[in-house]
Amino acid sequence: MSEYILAIDQGTTSSRVIIYNRQLKAITIAQQEVELIYPQPGWVEQNPEQLWQSVYNCMVTALKQAQLNATDIAAIAITNQRETSLLWHKCTGKTLYNAIVWQDRRTAQTCLQLEQQGHLTDIQQRTGLRLDPYFSATKLAWLLDNIPDARVAADNAELCFGTVDSYLLWRLTAGKVHATDATNASRTLLFNLHTQEWDPKLLSLFDIPDSLLGEIKDNAAEFGYTDTNLFGSAIPIFAMIGDQQAALLGQACITPGMAKSTYGTGCFSMLNTGSKVFISQQQLISTLAWRLNAKPTYALEGSIFMAGAIVQWLRDKLGIIQQAADTEALAQQVPYQQSELLIPAFTGLGAPYWQPNAQAAIFGMTRNTGKAELAAAALLSVCYQSRDLLQAMAADGIALDILRVDGGMTENSWFLQALADITQQPLQRCHTAETSVLGAAFLAGLQLGYFTDLSDIQQVWQANQQYNPKIPPLQADSLYQRWQDGVTAIINK
Repeated sequence: MSEYILAIDQGTTSSRVIIYNRQLKAITIAQQEVELIYPQPGWVEQNPEQLWQSVYNCMVTALKQAQLNATDIAAIAITNQRETSLLWHKCTGKTLYNAIVWQDRRTAQTCLQLEQQGHLTDIQQRTGLRLDPYFSATKLAWLLDNIPDARVAADNAELCFGTVDSYLLWRLTAGKVHATDATNASRTLLFNLHTQEWDPKLLSLFDIPDSLLGEIKDNAAEFGYTDTNLFGSAIPIFAMIGDQQAALLGQACITPGMAKSTYGTGCFSMLNTGSKVFISQQQLISTLAWRLNAKPTYALEGSIFMAGAIVQWLRDKLGIIQQAADTEALAQQVPYQQSELLIPAFTGLGAPYWQPNAQAAIFGMTRNTGKAELAAAALLSVCYQSRDLLQAMAADGIALDILRVDGGMTENSWFLQALADITQQPLQRCHTAETSVLGAAFLAGLQLGYFTDLSDIQQVWQANQQYNPKIPPLQADSLYQRWQDGVTAIINK
């Protein structure tokens, strides 16, 4: 009997597949890293075929490890890195260019020009988002304007645009389905939060033909079936959701006022605002949390572009660690009051600064600066950025009792204690770092009838550990002031 859920998590630096049983207990996991391509400063791309192959390989591996075949899988769920943009031919499925990753800054000037032309307020009111190259619309416009003949092909309805969810759905169904889910649509700058549809005025502003866009579906829905040539039998695809929204659900933040922070490649703090679109006065963004049975639930979000990616930089570019876990022992050797301060604006600064052209910097290096000092400075930079987001929420009138945290970085206990200390915020770590894929799997279970409503996720969620601040507020304030001074210095450079 088919009863297992196969959940795909296609992230920025790796693809993962986890197979769950009916009770959402993970029975196997397969993972494969994916490469980032940097053609020039500020540009970040990925090979679309590698994205697809990494997902397919993980699916095959997970099924083999679990000794299951396609007929044992009741449904597939997909969660994915958001905003990353792809363009492909409708007939052949061949992509016209690499995937342009969410971190990419190439359209910063376009965004600035649109803001100078007075479009920012209207765009914010329609989408909840900011005019920033982070989001998909200017990436898509760049693709249409810079790939030979792409604009003509788009005008002739020969092309498809999609974020990663949509591209994977197309590949899994062998081109039979071109659709997206409401959460991924809400990250494109082309989706109206209020009408819950593609916005004609925004399509006109960015010069995007509507024929490029897929159908928008609820997060738990019948998206299609896998092509039988892939796994020998067709498997239904019953859930799709952006990774941060999936983590909000996986953390059981289902009532307004509950919040989570995910520490993956970037850091994303998200607060459930219920049926209300909350417009921040502190440069946070409003977005869709999920949409079920045509009913939207909204969220307030702060986005940090570099979190785990900083640790990856320590490993791959500086060579001072062999694996991410090495940072914990190194950081334990260094006091919070270290002289070194890292501002990790490798791809600009996200919320609440929104400075796409800011560049990274290290202050306070001495002859004593070594591996331990750089590792500690890297981890602390994520703590300071997190405080930026929490202070912005506080200034918007939102005070959190507790913050639920997840993602790969939360396996580092030194980092979590530093995070509680710097932010002066009690934290709860989830029993699993894989909350995004758990949230997506839950939605598939909801569609299958394994669960009756959202409140059932509370039976699945468990706290692993709680971290409370151990340093006094005045010390945390003093450390944070130095961070703010450093950020001001690079912005005013």
